[in-house]
Amino acid sequence: MLSQRTRYTIRALQHLADNFGEGPVRLQDIAAGQNIPRKFLTVILSELARDGIVISHRGRDGGYELALQPIDIRYGDIIRITRGSLALVPCASRNAHEHCDNCLPEAECRLRVLMLRLRDEMAEMLDRITLADSIPLEGLDHPADETV
Repeated sequence: MLSQRTRYTIRALQHLADNFGEGPVRLQDIAAGQNIPRKFLTVILSELARDGIVISHRGRDGGYELALQPIDIRYGDIIRITRGSLALVPCASRNAHEHCDNCLPEAECRLRVLMLRLRDEMAEMLDRITLADSIPLEGLDHPADETV
């Protein structure tokens, strides 16, 4: 499951991508437009600036803008930056691999094999989609309150 921090980060970057090339976007405009608490957004954008994803402009006309073209920012990278891994379990992580507590040896664990396959398929999809890609809202099969 994605953390609230990761979801806020994605929404903030989508907002900046929607305004790409129009100059800096004020923090309060991002916060209001994406329903993100300002203090939390400040921390997120500061971290993204340190990572070279956004540029911070100070002053009266300041704000934030993407440091890269939207086509160069993949959703997989955003999740890896904020979450550390796309894997749902530690034993399926490429970069943060850990043995799972209270589990079978990895060579005998069918759940791990499933999670490795899921991680690879999810990575393939998320690394193909960038902030420049249109993600239409229509055509959703499930109401927001339905458990899938």
